[in-house]
Amino acid sequence: MANTFKLIRNTDITSAKTNLHESIPLTGTIASGTYADENIKNYAHGMFQSVYDYPYLSSSANHVFDVTFGLSADVASVTSQEQKKRNIYQQFAQTLVGYDVTGSIRDFDIDGILGTGSTMDYIAAVPFSRLLVKDEVKKGSFEVELGVAANYAKDGSVFTERIKVFDSGALNSYKINSPAGEYGLLYATNSAGSPINGTNIQAGGADAQPVGLVYYQAGVAILNMKALTMTGTDEDGILSSSVEYNVGEDDFVDAVLTDNIEQISDDLRVRLYNLSFNNTVELNSTIYFCRADHNEFNYSANPTYLDSSQIRVKNNSNDTPVAYFTTVGLYSADNELLAVAKLSEPLRKDPTQNYTIRVRLDY
Repeated sequence: MANTFKLIRNTDITSAKTNLHESIPLTGTIASGTYADENIKNYAHGMFQSVYDYPYLSSSANHVFDVTFGLSADVASVTSQEQKKRNIYQQFAQTLVGYDVTGSIRDFDIDGILGTGSTMDYIAAVPFSRLLVKDEVKKGSFEVELGVAANYAKDGSVFTERIKVFDSGALNSYKINSPAGEYGLLYATNSAGSPINGTNIQAGGADAQPVGLVYYQAGVAILNMKALTMTGTDEDGILSSSVEYNVGEDDFVDAVLTDNIEQISDDLRVRLYNLSFNNTVELNSTIYFCRADHNEFNYSANPTYLDSSQIRVKNNSNDTPVAYFTTVGLYSADNELLAVAKLSEPLRKDPTQNYTIRVRLDY
């Protein structure tokens, strides 16, 4: 009885997958410098800027996200950090978009349909910390609000008018033609909730014009900054040409051509009002159904169960044996203990009862 094992059959084993989500709200005060920009880290190479949730020199600080900018090879008249901006564009495009049939790196496509010729030339790239993203960003949960008031300012007055950029309808209409995994299109509404660059963004209608992309597994958001700046019939811009993007009163197109990445990052962060998404942790489980029939495991292996070779819980030989479950052990084929499951309370077992105990291993 002390050496009794029960074989677990294949029909007693199943698997399951559970997605756990955590809300990640990143208030604009973090990005715009809650700690007098002590939580904003710039680097000597000048290729990107990092944002922390606390002064970055503190041991308590956690890296939140980076900000950088890139330009495609089609953009001319670049007077500041031209090669770095082109390299950044190529780096992100190589990872997130991939190559065409000729082996050339594809440009970011505006609507996710590769090869249509409708590409992004001016991008802002925001890769998020893996600490926040975990396994991926939950589809349909990404949202960022940007201040779009006309005058550039660091006093918060740029937030009197705002737009919301979000992955509308992505839960059912995400794209899969990326080497980095799944991604969704970003659309925009104004402060009143009215669609911008289209009238049917909730359903991803034909008239909806995306303003960016969010790559869920990679944890990267790409903003089409030209779409947020241009004006006209086809590209009904959001940050119009009258908006002063920086202290030099440039719009974004001029700023990205003439300013360095550190300066442009500062100017974009000033306009960041709020940012939020839900992350995802994929929990894989193997479930074992351990069955104890009525004629099994009715005796305890505990040495105190016997007294002078007599079962202590029996007053006479005709009494029904009684035992209690406290632990389930899972063994290998050569009887090596691999896992132990503890019950919340002992279960009474006698020949009139049978049990099926569900043991779940998560990994």
